[in-house]
Amino acid sequence: MWTGLAFALAAGLMWGLVFVAPLLLADYPPALLVIGRYLAFGLIALPLALADRASLRGLARSDWLEACKLSAIGNFLYYLCLAGAIQRAGPALPTVIIGTLPVVIAISANLRDHRRDGRLPWLQLAPSLLLIAGGIACVNHVELARLSAADGAALRAYGEGALLALVALACWTWYPIRNADWLRNHRQRSPRVWATAQGLVTLPMALAGYALLMLLHGGLGLTALLPAGFALPLGPRPWAFVGLMCAVGLFASWLGTLCWNEASQRLPTSLVGQLIVFETLAALAYAFVLGGEAPEALTLLGIALLIAGVLWALRIKPQPSH
Repeated sequence: MWTGLAFALAAGLMWGLVFVAPLLLADYPPALLVIGRYLAFGLIALPLALADRASLRGLARSDWLEACKLSAIGNFLYYLCLAGAIQRAGPALPTVIIGTLPVVIAISANLRDHRRDGRLPWLQLAPSLLLIAGGIACVNHVELARLSAADGAALRAYGEGALLALVALACWTWYPIRNADWLRNHRQRSPRVWATAQGLVTLPMALAGYALLMLLHGGLGLTALLPAGFALPLGPRPWAFVGLMCAVGLFASWLGTLCWNEASQRLPTSLVGQLIVFETLAALAYAFVLGGEAPEALTLLGIALLIAGVLWALRIKPQPSH
């Protein structure tokens, strides 16, 4: 239990970095951020794959297909929507919407996986869910108060960011549950090898996406994905772009996925889903540090409620489901 908790905490701290990258590279479109991140992830996975080549050969065709599905939805589509949401609505709203994942995943897993993992009794789970929901509401209230004084263009951008964040929420509700299915059904497989396998399949996807982006922008002159006159291949700040993408690819993608896989093999899906709240807390902390401002009292209350909800959930033991 506590080892799984430590791995989930480490994954959350590293995943929080993905909320910072779109702010540090605000002049880069989301599509290029997605391709850059997972191109770096794929390149990092290559030398790791050499070390684990014997174990990777043991993966069946169905396993590689599953890795492709997980990467396409849980990596590319998720981060495309998240980066777009952060650049349109700022970091707070997308972070808070993604912060509902503990509630959404806990309910989904309790309904779907209770025969395998045991059921977390609803009456015992309810206080944890209410604490997490209350924390999310407190954090979101501050942002909504700021929004009340915004103009029409800002409201539209905020609404677009909210919709994109909801799509990202759907992607990341599906990903950890589906990923946990594979890991729990293949306990003999190393979580490290599975993280590397997902990194390997992202490489051809990222290369194909980059080629398509170049074709659409250069050959067809479309500006929906890239602004007109955008300096390809690495944008106006190539060293900042490459350095940040490598950092996010290593820590948030490969190492974060490895830690999450370790946690997923040790904890019930309904419980590990709630531990995604560590990602929300890390993202909020990074955003406050980057913005150079201290959180308001209501925001601090919300963070305290989120932590209390997770600690409450850790006390619950799954009961056999008949």
